Amino acid sequence: MPGRPLPGPSCDLLVLGELNADVVADCGDTLPAFGQAEQLVDRAALTLGSSGAITASAAAALGLRVAFAGVVGDDPLGTFVLDELAARGVDVSACRRLPGRVTGMTVVLNRTGGDRALLTFPGTIPDLAAADVPGALLDGARHVHVSSYYLQDALRPGLPALFDSLAARGATTSLDPGWDPAGTWARGLADTLRAVRWLLPNEQELRHIAAALVPGTAPAAPAAELLRAVSGLGPGIAAKLGATGAAVLDRSAASGGTAIAGRVTTTPLAPVDTTGAGDNFNAGFIAGLLDGADPHEALARAAACGSVSVLGFGGTGRHAGPAEAAALAAALPRAPLH
Repeated sequence: MPGRPLPGPSCDLLVLGELNADVVADCGDTLPAFGQAEQLVDRAALTLGSSGAITASAAAALGLRVAFAGVVGDDPLGTFVLDELAARGVDVSACRRLPGRVTGMTVVLNRTGGDRALLTFPGTIPDLAAADVPGALLDGARHVHVSSYYLQDALRPGLPALFDSLAARGATTSLDPGWDPAGTWARGLADTLRAVRWLLPNEQELRHIAAALVPGTAPAAPAAELLRAVSGLGPGIAAKLGATGAAVLDRSAASGGTAIAGRVTTTPLAPVDTTGAGDNFNAGFIAGLLDGADPHEALARAAACGSVSVLGFGGTGRHAGPAEAAALAAALPRAPLH
């Protein structure tokens, strides 16, 4: 299914990501019980899942021309995922369908207070390789974003060379590491961080990466210290700090030798669903950079998009539009990074 092809090979954003559907369930205060016990939940839905797909959908809602490269099975779930992406204006003509394979799926269990658990069946998620991505699409993209580093087994080894080649021709790049189910938090990440322009982790991911890659990092170190530690490995970092906001630190060579650091503060909301808030954040940050904003302003745009997304159910239930994101970002308090 080709989706909506872009006119020519060029696009604002190319996402190289995992593809899966989400089954999102609001469990309230109910914990899953084994022993064949049946329990009722407040709400559940089948939605477009995966960090990469949610980022792509949110970026398209912000007005970017977005293409996606990923892999699904030839099952009904794969059709659902590609149809949902295409309906949101994302070009999926570079997505592959593997005969006889099953598309990935994540079960998201939301609890009262915003916490959640994720159970993921990988399916075709690990099968995307750099060779699957059309060269003309890579050559024509202004920005290339990679999602869920630790899940993308075939893509991961080639990322340093891929990011280097993109930087050489002037494209910017970003990486959302996601959670490492294996708990190692390394797996070649140090080499990738030397090549990627921006790292977009949440606070827990940042803590684990710092502990794994920067010896001597205190487990309970303040967020600013974590950003300084990991930025020493190469990338600029825009980190999601939950309900308190976000922080950015860029002292990479690509910043022109001028360190850029700052925070934005958000007002805690009563969330409908926090699924995909970080992916909407990614889209806002990338859109801000491509719009010419400095990293601190792009961070505010990102935080605004993440805040809006929690008002919908599922990661694509509520996206900010460009005017809404800009207006909300302008109202967010800025502060230095201490």
